[in-house]
Amino acid sequence: MSKIEELAFAVENGKSKLVPELVQGALDEGCAPIDILNQGMVDAMAVVGDKFKRNEIFVPEMLVAAKAMKKGVAVLKPYLAGESSARIGKMAMGTVAGDLHDIGKNLVIMMIESTGYEVVDLGIDVPVERFLEAASDPEISVIGVSALLTTTMPAMRETVAALNQHPRRSQFTIMVGGAPITQAFADEIGADIYTEDAASASQAAKALAMAS
Repeated sequence: MSKIEELAFAVENGKSKLVPELVQGALDEGCAPIDILNQGMVDAMAVVGDKFKRNEIFVPEMLVAAKAMKKGVAVLKPYLAGESSARIGKMAMGTVAGDLHDIGKNLVIMMIESTGYEVVDLGIDVPVERFLEAASDPEISVIGVSALLTTTMPAMRETVAALNQHPRRSQFTIMVGGAPITQAFADEIGADIYTEDAASASQAAKALAMAS
């Protein structure tokens, strides 16, 4: 088994302690940093996402795999020839005003970062104004809006309505999700994309980057 294959196995199985030394070992053997990133970590997270979608693993396993990848990326970052070579886009993501849940949001962020996006984490209980401020960043092409409570669905509606009036509206995609959110609700409030879980969100974000 090559170092990159060992790394992919370690990421897939959430072996956080092993990942940094495996990344370093692959670098020491002369593997290209971009191959270590793509074949050793991004591909492994795609496998994790597929397993999650098939209900073979659940949120805890997905979180530990994403954390393991994050440890590997930290070692690899200085070796990537300029961050732009690995970066495929920039996204802002937050949980709406009144909602203090962040596990789902954090999982989505880690999954989307694994595809090559830089993600600006707006946090929880995010007011409409903060989403609008993020939308003003000319580099941001995707805005993720999360709500985990039925009581905060009106806040999502208000946030999306405000974003739809933003002067840069044609330059960014609005992605929504969260336990109570449905495709019908996303359509009703004027969001562009609804995803039901973190794996779907990362696939949708990657597809957007590939299409642009």
